[in-house]
Amino acid sequence: MTSSHSRITKAVIPAAGLGTRFLPATKATPKEMLPVVDKPAIQYVVEEAVAAGLSDVLMVTGRNKRPLEDHFDRNYELEEALRRKGDESRLARVQESSDLATMHYVRQGDPRGLGHAVLCAAPHVGSEPFAVLLGDDLIDARDPLLARMIEVRAQHGGSVIALMEVDPAQIHLYGCAAVKPGGEEDVVQVTGLVEKPAAADAPSNYAVIGRYVLDPAVFEVLRRTEPGRGGEIQLTDALQDLAAYPDLGGPVHGVVFKGRRYDTGDRGDYLRAIVRLACEREDLGPDFRTWLRSYVTEEM
Repeated sequence: MTSSHSRITKAVIPAAGLGTRFLPATKATPKEMLPVVDKPAIQYVVEEAVAAGLSDVLMVTGRNKRPLEDHFDRNYELEEALRRKGDESRLARVQESSDLATMHYVRQGDPRGLGHAVLCAAPHVGSEPFAVLLGDDLIDARDPLLARMIEVRAQHGGSVIALMEVDPAQIHLYGCAAVKPGGEEDVVQVTGLVEKPAAADAPSNYAVIGRYVLDPAVFEVLRRTEPGRGGEIQLTDALQDLAAYPDLGGPVHGVVFKGRRYDTGDRGDYLRAIVRLACEREDLGPDFRTWLRSYVTEEM
């Protein structure tokens, strides 16, 4: 088992999904590249990793995901055109994505689930603890969830998952954690996990959301994890083993998140994210809020 004080520098972002809930928009465009105001959703996720001190980012991609690589690469023709125009502001915004982090890519050849996507990162991660950020979940930059999770990992070792209390009627949409007190107000010890249980079978209303800080022991567990719900290799099942048998790779703790989260994999929440973030922008917010109030008043 790795030391609980190992410094975490690597982030893994699974981005191989087909985005079927957004068809036909995602027929030829990766869902991660759908804009949230004026940046693709995936850029917010990479920025979150970097803000938490993780400058080495591995993206697990699939077929038709080349635009992800292009977005985080240099575009010399566009940069030169903006430079000739003297448009320094837009030039800086274009260069921002390519200067964010050291980016790496690996393909998940077969869509065999989140657990398999994480396992694809094993050669890159090696024996280091690492973070996993799901591209569908946007965490507001003012609520530093990932930094808190890294801090909890340093205190307790093992793995740390992000949890959020949800309406029991919605728990079937998430992985669900059985927990006991963890010694701090926002920390619990995870004693069990189940993937998308029926409300009657759920051990709690603590839903697993898309942030993980994982001990590298998870790779060995994933290698022997059989396909579970949906015929896929579930990360939840591997974490259940780590929670039940701490000697495999340390305990599993949860950080209970009460901040701002946007599920951009859901069409309604995607639209709400755009509205909220646009309203809070200094350059867009004043005019947009005025229009929005007027629109809502007229429609009511």
